[in-house]
Amino acid sequence: MSDTHTALPQGAGWAVVVGMGLFFSAMMLAITRLQTRYTPYVMSSDEFNSASRSVPPGLVASGIVSAWTWAATLLQSSATAYKFGISGPFWYASGACIQVLLFAMISAKLKLNGPRCYTYVELIRARWGPVAHAVFLFFGLATNVIVCTMLVLGGSATVTSLTGVNTVAACFIIPLVVAVYVTFGGMRATLIADYTHTVALYAILIACTPSSRPPPKTTPLAGNAQGSYLTMRSKSGLIFGVLNIVGNFGTVFNDQAYWQRAIASHPSTSVKAFLWGGLAWFAIPLAIATSLGLSSVALAHGPNPVISLTPDEVGQGLPAVKAAAALMGQPGAVAMLILLFLAVTSAASAEQIAVSSLLTYDVYKAYINPRASERQLLFVSHVAVLFCALFMGAIATAFNYIGISMGYLYELMGCIIGCAVVPIALCITWRKANGTGAVVGAILGFCAGISGWLGITYRLNGKIDVHTTFGDYEMLTGNLLSIGVGGIITVVWSLVKPENFDWEITRAVNAPATYVEESTVEVVEKTPDLTPGGSTEELDKEKAIATPTVVSVEEDAARAAAEDTAGLKHAFRIAAWAALSLTFILIIVVPLPQFFTSYIYSVQGFTAWVCIVLIWLFVGATTISLIPLWEARGTLRLVAEGIWADLTGKRRKVEA
Repeated sequence: MSDTHTALPQGAGWAVVVGMGLFFSAMMLAITRLQTRYTPYVMSSDEFNSASRSVPPGLVASGIVSAWTWAATLLQSSATAYKFGISGPFWYASGACIQVLLFAMISAKLKLNGPRCYTYVELIRARWGPVAHAVFLFFGLATNVIVCTMLVLGGSATVTSLTGVNTVAACFIIPLVVAVYVTFGGMRATLIADYTHTVALYAILIACTPSSRPPPKTTPLAGNAQGSYLTMRSKSGLIFGVLNIVGNFGTVFNDQAYWQRAIASHPSTSVKAFLWGGLAWFAIPLAIATSLGLSSVALAHGPNPVISLTPDEVGQGLPAVKAAAALMGQPGAVAMLILLFLAVTSAASAEQIAVSSLLTYDVYKAYINPRASERQLLFVSHVAVLFCALFMGAIATAFNYIGISMGYLYELMGCIIGCAVVPIALCITWRKANGTGAVVGAILGFCAGISGWLGITYRLNGKIDVHTTFGDYEMLTGNLLSIGVGGIITVVWSLVKPENFDWEITRAVNAPATYVEESTVEVVEKTPDLTPGGSTEELDKEKAIATPTVVSVEEDAARAAAEDTAGLKHAFRIAAWAALSLTFILIIVVPLPQFFTSYIYSVQGFTAWVCIVLIWLFVGATTISLIPLWEARGTLRLVAEGIWADLTGKRRKVEA
């Protein structure tokens, strides 16, 4: 594509994709060196994959926002505004927010019932055995493949549309530059990079959102009340809302990236992190879709059209991109390019570490080298990141050539992975859940989802191809059958043949066989009386004091459970009340009364709606920007003191 047909020259595309990628790689290397030299955290497989399970809630919340802000968050949400009106952004935001809120409950149960697990599939293996482990490992990796493909497809389509950079080149370069800084930094440094991404993303969104403009009344929208874009009464919008809810349960509950953030978080604050992260994220798709998505309608269908959008371009999520370039010129195009790069790279980094953990602990350590050393595990983690990057590029290129867009995959994902949602959730939360029922439910749910999707496609259209399978009712049927059949079979089977699982089994996963309890070791300075005829009573007493106490796994698990159970159960109750209440408000209380009354917003009402979105965006930006800085004040002081000590020649050792 020639530069003359794009808003920006190709050089701008390469500068952002390669230049910013190298910048973040350099930043990760610097952060890792500072961490190793001035803080107690030393790079190991545990630190690389789980940040030593000590990350405070603000930084985890920032990482959740970053991991959940895909290319689809910015592009597909805006496409729903173009297709369905004001209902599209709301259903996108609410239908993808509630899963993160509900995952707060899962995080509390994970800390209680699997405190040392590196992956959720590892916990499934400990509870239900190798067959269940293989089945749910497949769904876990399938989730990562779908998410990675959507990320790269959306990012490459945007780069190509704005700058003319070759799509295939973008498909490979984007994940590879991410792999460089993920390999350098690991989980903790990647969370810090995610924080910088998220702050920049909020800043750009706050600058873009005030450009919102209501769509023209001269273009009626079929299926909406009075053909208006400013109503929640949209049949297609409601169908999309159901698809969005079902599909995103799979991409949160099945995605190791979110379990990894729960694993990395401090046990006492994991619930808080997911609630903060979910509420802060809600404003992001709502803001960009309400502003640029609806503005694209005004620009494309107004009295004097400024932009044009083909159905394929809408499927690729380009309404927001073209609207930004038309409204703000080159600055708008640059802003969208940077925004998409930040979203794609931050989410891609989460997926790469997720795949790395699954391949390292659930393939290599589980079946290839159970006695792997720390060095071997870290090496495999690095190789897995690189493999994931190359695979991301290859699969995205393949889908690009066969004409499958980001929007298509977004609606299809529930058909493929929705069947595993209920079994995975029950594995960690319900002691009576039956492993055989979970495996059968997941497999039959997958078969029902795919067959229902293709079957209704043929019945309604008489043929099966990329275009006919992308219909509303076709996708809805497959999504509902997948999650419904998988969930019903698992629950019914477990009620008929309940297990009575002992959580101590999963609590002991990855626990050391024995360990030295350091609090019982004392350094004895006094020299015992060893002269002929001297008493040995004092020597025996001192030996007893200096001898370390060896504690078994069972004693360790029992003591840890006694200390943590009450607090984690209380956190679970808080998460349940908060998450279920917010879910009810976002899915029932706000949208459905407006849907059934066919309420249509006036221009003043639309203005008020945009103001509320802006306020929410400001609050989210403030929370995500300031809390991690406050939490890191001790570490920042430690690093500053260490640097000063190096500069003044007063180097001191940092103790863990």
